[in-house]
Amino acid sequence: MGLSSSPVFLPPAFAQTAAARAAAARPSGDYIIAVVNQELVTAGELEQRLTRVRENAARSNTPLPPADELRRQVLDTLIDERVQITFARDSGQRVDEAEIDRAVANVATQNQLTSAQLRDRLRTDNIDYGRFRTNLRDQILIERVREREVQSRIRINDSEIDAWLERQQREKNSAGSGAQYNIAQVLVPVSEGASAATVAQQQARAETALARIKAGDDFATVAREVSEDSNKLQGGEIGLRAADKLPDVFVEQVRNLQPGQAAPSLLRTGAGFHILKLIDRLDTSASMVTQTHARHILLRLSAQLSQDAAQRRLAEFKQQILAGTKRFDQLARQHSEDASAAQGGDLGWAAPGMFVPEFEATMAALPNGGLSEPLVSRFGVHLIQVLERRTITLDAKQQREQARNVLREQKYEEAYTEWSRELRARAYVEMREAPQ
Repeated sequence: MGLSSSPVFLPPAFAQTAAARAAAARPSGDYIIAVVNQELVTAGELEQRLTRVRENAARSNTPLPPADELRRQVLDTLIDERVQITFARDSGQRVDEAEIDRAVANVATQNQLTSAQLRDRLRTDNIDYGRFRTNLRDQILIERVREREVQSRIRINDSEIDAWLERQQREKNSAGSGAQYNIAQVLVPVSEGASAATVAQQQARAETALARIKAGDDFATVAREVSEDSNKLQGGEIGLRAADKLPDVFVEQVRNLQPGQAAPSLLRTGAGFHILKLIDRLDTSASMVTQTHARHILLRLSAQLSQDAAQRRLAEFKQQILAGTKRFDQLARQHSEDASAAQGGDLGWAAPGMFVPEFEATMAALPNGGLSEPLVSRFGVHLIQVLERRTITLDAKQQREQARNVLREQKYEEAYTEWSRELRARAYVEMREAPQ
């Protein structure tokens, strides 16, 4: 992937909105290398971005293209950013002042400053505070508009959903998955070669036990008193097992029962007489999914907050949470740059396919209560905590919606590239030579 195709938006530090004002503010020796709509790209800014790209590559041991190609890619990225800023500003979207306040607070904290000290620092650097806030607003705005525009381009038809569901079912079948049963039993054993009198005696014991259960006695109590198998102390409960891990005759006996029902007749096998009860059934062929209840803290990347800096900050948050000096929800409300901040970062219950793949993979690997390491996605850097999980059966409509979510994410990168290319084609871009 070229640098210009990355969907992560990293706008310049303090973008100017008027050519004359920007030209007046340029350091001595700097010059304009591109005019994009009403925005400017300067040589100084290009060099700053190149330096940052090289530093990040060195830290991550990532190979870079030759110098000329790298320069071209970074310049293309800067031009694409200016095009997207213009589009976002004209979109009619609005950004809440509270979101900007959180972004300002994050910049201040990253620089180990109070908000008042940040204002003083900006003043010392001849940076207008209002323009600084406008730049942060642009960063938030472009994220929001980009998601809206790209998602609106993605089309998923019914045949694609059908094909995805069929693939999922084939994978389940090939893995030997299917219905799972949690069965309890009362076993009255009959040894091999037992006399007819012994068999009749044991059958009578089993019939008496079955009569007690039909009369309303607790199945677990009867199992503890009568059964002679290894699970008697657990009320006869065998535990949840796949159908292919149970005797076929057990599956046939309970297949048509409802959870909580006991089979109405005895089952005779080589081991003896069984009374079976269906405690629970999980039908994975009906699309059982595990939903996760998680929360996160999101720091968006910008010229004021690099990826490394965001990762360090979230690592500090993690240590504070683990040490008990700060609560996750408290830090999320104060610092997260996401719509979930007001809810302490709570994302609610989510099924597979609702989040970007890297977020889901990290979340899936966490135990309940677990905290992730800082995770980079196209939205920024996240700290994730899993609160709880549950397994549910999706109905047909929910299965199709899950398929749609997964397919939309698979098509995101292509749709983003197409959208960015079309915006660039409609934009006014004037390249300028270095002054002689």
